[in-house]
Amino acid sequence: MSATAAETDLSEDERAGLELVRDSGGIHQSDFWKELDVDSRKGSRIADALEERGLVEREAAVYDGHNTYYLSPAARDLDFSLLVAGNMLSPFVGEEDLEPESDPVSQWIMNLAYQ
Repeated sequence: MSATAAETDLSEDERAGLELVRDSGGIHQSDFWKELDVDSRKGSRIADALEERGLVEREAAVYDGHNTYYLSPAARDLDFSLLVAGNMLSPFVGEEDLEPESDPVSQWIMNLAYQ
């Protein structure tokens, strides 16, 4: 993934924080600073900086009985292109028991081949 303009001037700690949020798919801020091995104050500053740049989204949450925030990757970081072939949404989304030889899967593969 190429770096966006908002990512080019991140500090080492901010880069590590962004990578943690992206790799985890989302993390509570109280776990965020622990995983980064920084104190809560520095962890909050990192989360604030990432949110201000639009790289993460922060939502108030209660976790382990404490008020905190849930940090998640910014929606623009999510790549939905692999869910769509032509104008067809993947038949695998939300399905638990789908036969690989089924018509929806076959049509999906054909649409991918033609893209």
